[in-house]
Amino acid sequence: MSTERIDGDAAQPEERVDTDADLEDLCAEIADLADRGDLRIATAESLTAGNIAANLGRAPSAGRWFRGAVVAYAEEVKHDLLLVPEGPVVSEASARAMAAGVADLTGANLAVAVTGEAGPETDEDVPAGTVWFGLADHGAVTAERVVFDGDPPEVLAATIEHSLRLLRDHGRERARS
Repeated sequence: MSTERIDGDAAQPEERVDTDADLEDLCAEIADLADRGDLRIATAESLTAGNIAANLGRAPSAGRWFRGAVVAYAEEVKHDLLLVPEGPVVSEASARAMAAGVADLTGANLAVAVTGEAGPETDEDVPAGTVWFGLADHGAVTAERVVFDGDPPEVLAATIEHSLRLLRDHGRERARS
């Protein structure tokens, strides 16, 4: 087997995604909560293109608690694989379906889903920075809408962090009960 050195842009890490120590600490706490609380975590991502999963996958003991992810950029993938209903995909219904769908597909008992428009132009009739978060927690599915300020890299970073905080907060709630 030979290895080649890759030069150029393909060799560089994605600069638009925050990978600082704060996210690492957040993911380490999620890992601890997952281990202690028998959590099996998954993600369904559109806007973030798998970056939430990438952060979780770097966390300690991820092989024990991280079930996996579905990156569903194309609408037909959202509809066919995650059972998102017809209509706008940047919506509460989409976020809820994505969270429930990935939980079902992976056997997770805690799943986060994100769908949104980072901007500056948008494909759907929503302001730039609009993100819907879906959360499936042991069968209960909720959703929330957040409109982040900033350019697309800032919206992506804020979306990733908010998703991880949702998982952490729900893990903390499970640990207290």
